[in-house]
Amino acid sequence: MIKRYHVKDYHFGLVITSICLSLYGIFVIGSAKESVQKNQIQGLVIGFFAMLLVSLISYEFLLRFYYAYYAAAILLLVAVRFFGREVNHARRWLVVGPLQFQPSEVAKILLILFFAQFIMKHEEKINKPSVLFSSIALVSVPWYLIYKQPDMSTSIVVLVIFCAMIYIGGLSYKIIGGVLAVAVPAFAIALFLILQPDQEIIETYQQLRILAWLQPDKYENTQGYQQQNSITAIGSGQLRGKGYKNNEVGSVKNGNFISEPQTDFIMAVAGEELGFFGCALAVLLFGVATGIVVHIGMRAPDLAGTLICAGVASHIGFQSFANIGVATGLLPNTGLPLPFISYGSTSLVALLAEIGIVLNVGLMAGTVKQSQGSFALDLDLD
Repeated sequence: MIKRYHVKDYHFGLVITSICLSLYGIFVIGSAKESVQKNQIQGLVIGFFAMLLVSLISYEFLLRFYYAYYAAAILLLVAVRFFGREVNHARRWLVVGPLQFQPSEVAKILLILFFAQFIMKHEEKINKPSVLFSSIALVSVPWYLIYKQPDMSTSIVVLVIFCAMIYIGGLSYKIIGGVLAVAVPAFAIALFLILQPDQEIIETYQQLRILAWLQPDKYENTQGYQQQNSITAIGSGQLRGKGYKNNEVGSVKNGNFISEPQTDFIMAVAGEELGFFGCALAVLLFGVATGIVVHIGMRAPDLAGTLICAGVASHIGFQSFANIGVATGLLPNTGLPLPFISYGSTSLVALLAEIGIVLNVGLMAGTVKQSQGSFALDLDLD
């Protein structure tokens, strides 16, 4: 389970980048809503030790129980549906004693582990209809349970992770081309239908978010209120920002122009108070973290290790892009938190645990390389 590793194979750069992003989040949360900063610090401490522990456990050992992870993800999501706590017409949280957590965040890492092993076991048959349909059926169950919470944004993240992993697993370009040929016009038709007044495809509030993005002037005082204020706040920060915990009455935080600024619109606070330089630092850290994960995946000792890194990289990369895209008006409001930075202990601990698994992939790659080098040396001596 725990093997002998070499310290030089430990990717401290990824550890430092992840911790820097987490500390950045704690710093900005302290200004956005100081009362919850302590909880985020606790999440970082728990997540840090979880990352260290998981990084020392062989991912090959972890993947032996891949169907158990899938079952656990489904059970957690079903539990939310029947016993979850409802907030603002959404049922996304489970409360166990003093602990409240969001199972969909835990489900992401469980599904990454499951599909890493599942796709590797079917590597030679990945393009056969039976395997493809089985894969789609398996991802459809957790996707549906998350979508019906309702949480369309997180369900999209799950699909992006799955698509990235199955693509890296060897999905044929012919199949990809065929899917795109159908998906692109289907998406255009679906978007047209969604924008109709009496549509029943998505929830009304989700439709209004899309309309507010397409027609910002019309909805600037209603559904587009928070997004437009976020854009204004980021722009007002200019290069250097207005200053950390500034006392300006017209700021998004002090003027309460964005509700719960410590979560989905945390970049509005960062942009206003830290300016372009502060936001650029966060974007740079996300790019470095994603790049290191991809680098480790390219040197993984087997396909499962590569798939784990692909899943984690797509999770961090896509979700950070989506959140920043919403905060700057590039995308419609999705309600996605910013990885490592937005307030949420469950998300932070789960993300750091994902980083721990990636770190172990790097350690295992170094161990395999060392063993192969020793074998080659033995042959030379003989």
